[in-house]
Amino acid sequence: MPRTGGKAKTRKAVAKRFKVTGTGKLLRRKQGARHLLQCKNRKRKRSLSKSVTVADADHKRIMENLPFA
Repeated sequence: MPRTGGKAKTRKAVAKRFKVTGTGKLLRRKQGARHLLQCKNRKRKRSLSKSVTVADADHKRIMENLPFA
């Protein structure tokens, strides 16, 4: 009889985009820092380089794809 459910695997695309902190929070990069940077001011570009925490609404979906985090 074959097993149902299967083995939990990490989604590598998700693992590359998010970092789990020691307290269990998720960090992500801000969008908008790839191109068209000449029209954005210095303060805005500095702000885009920092990481921010993921919204609570998305936390569960991301953690389902990171079973070993």
